[in-house]
Amino acid sequence: MQMQKAAFAASATLKRDEAHFREKIGSIRTAEDLVADRRLLKVALGAFGLDSDIDNRFFIRKVLEEGTLDTSDLANRLSNKSYAEFSRAFGFGDYSTPRTVLSDFPDEILAAYGQRQFEAAVGETDNNMRLVLNAERELPKLAAKASSETTKWLTVIGSKPLAEVVRTALGFPASFSATNVDAQVSSLRRKASAMFGSSDPKLFADPANMDKLVKMYLLRAQTAAGLGTTKSAALQLLQSGANAQRALSMRL
Repeated sequence: MQMQKAAFAASATLKRDEAHFREKIGSIRTAEDLVADRRLLKVALGAFGLDSDIDNRFFIRKVLEEGTLDTSDLANRLSNKSYAEFSRAFGFGDYSTPRTVLSDFPDEILAAYGQRQFEAAVGETDNNMRLVLNAERELPKLAAKASSETTKWLTVIGSKPLAEVVRTALGFPASFSATNVDAQVSSLRRKASAMFGSSDPKLFADPANMDKLVKMYLLRAQTAAGLGTTKSAALQLLQSGANAQRALSMRL
């Protein structure tokens, strides 16, 4: 994994993105400045997994300008909490001077951007591994937050990638995500307690628990992926057996 990450980080495209960001970001003082530079915006959004919003410049500008200090701010009202993280990281709406002027800001954003782009590249070959890498990055961060147990579970539910990994690992079907949110939280707590001995997502701060979650997810996901093939093979065997039985009856 480390060798693959190093090779990916050395790619020409990533190097160009990094060079442009380091050169320009320190001069960006407003959300308008950021959205006006598509190459900067590509890195800024990519660092938070929001790449697909690059053409929604008015929306992104509003998210950044309102900030996150008030519960009524747009970023705080969106179900995808990545927008709040994005707005908070740049600080256009939260501080009189944005965080773009900080000396370590480019390193912070580029590290996140590089990790996300690596995950996307992995996902082109194996989406299950992309989901695992995302979970390994996000769940320990969530576990360390001071928010309540319920809030943490709601954050998991509100993130499609995290919800997919946790739901699958705990043995819930795909239809589980369509059930009542309160019922989902209750069921997740119950299954987590049975599997890990705790119903609090802070359990994911323990690497051993994360390792167990990942292994269970991959096992269940791969089993589900092979189920269609298994069913088909079983059907062929049954049909072959039925045909053989009919042939034997005709001979008798």
